[in-house]
Amino acid sequence: MSPRLIDVSGAPGSGGRSVRGIVIIVAVVVVLLIGNPFKVIPAGHVGVKDFFGRASDDALQPGINVVVPGTRVVPFSVQTREMKESAAVPTSEGLIVTLDVSLLFRLKPSEAARVYKTVGRHFEAVVIEPQLRSVIRDVTAEYEAKFLYSASRELVAQNMLKHIDRLASPRGIEAEQVLLRAVQLPQLLTTAIQEKLQAEQQAQRMRFVLDRERQEAERKRVEAQGIADFQAIVARGISAELLKWKAIEVAHELSKSPNAKVIVLGDKSGLPIILSDR
Repeated sequence: MSPRLIDVSGAPGSGGRSVRGIVIIVAVVVVLLIGNPFKVIPAGHVGVKDFFGRASDDALQPGINVVVPGTRVVPFSVQTREMKESAAVPTSEGLIVTLDVSLLFRLKPSEAARVYKTVGRHFEAVVIEPQLRSVIRDVTAEYEAKFLYSASRELVAQNMLKHIDRLASPRGIEAEQVLLRAVQLPQLLTTAIQEKLQAEQQAQRMRFVLDRERQEAERKRVEAQGIADFQAIVARGISAELLKWKAIEVAHELSKSPNAKVIVLGDKSGLPIILSDR
C-alpha cells in the first residue's frame, strides 16, 4: 500500500499568500526603521530636506515632521547668535587702533534652503566673518580716533551695522546689532588723552576756586555795606541836643546816689563832668 500525502495548510494556495503578506509587512517595517521617516526639528531651528543630493525648496518647521524614507534632514539654527572679531585697523589720521567687535545676527527661516544650496551649513565662516572684517576696516577708516572712545562710538557701531546688513541680507542673513566691546588706542595717544583730561579737571577745579573766592568777596562787600549803612543811620539819628539831654538824665540819676561826687555842668561840649572822691 503506497503512502498518502495529507495537505494540512488549508485551502489550496492560501499558505503562499500568507507568507507573502508576512514578508511584505516585515519589509515595510524594516524600511520604516531604517529610513526613519519621522524627523524632529528642535525649537529655534528649521530643517532642509536632502533626498540623495536633491535639496528641497522649503524648510521643515520645528516639531515632528514626516518625510520620505531615506531623506536626510539638515538642521539650521534661526536663533540670534554672536560673532566676535578683534582687528587692528587704521583711523582717518592713520593711527592703528585695536577693536573688539561683536555682531549679533540670525539666519532668516525662509532662506535656509537657499543658503544650504548656495553656501552650505557653515555659512558663518563663508559669508559673515570675512564681510565683518572688511566692514570694520572700511568704517573705522572714515573716523578719527576720538570718535572711538567718546560718546560718538555708537555712531560708528550703527554705521558698521548698516554696511554689514547691506552685504548679508541678500545672502539670507539678518544683521541685528553691532557692539564695540573694547577699543585699544596707541600708547602715545592714550597718554595725550589722559593729560588732556587732567588739564580739563584742573581747569574746572580752578574755576570752582575762583567762583568761591568771588562769592566770599561779594559776601564781605555786602557785610561792609551793611555796617556802613548802619553807622550812617545811627549818626543821622544822634544830635548834640540828644546827647545833652541824655547827659542831664545821667547826672540826675547820679545825684540820687549816696556816694560823694562832684558834678560840674557847662563844659565846652555842654556835657556834665563827674568827679568822684573815690
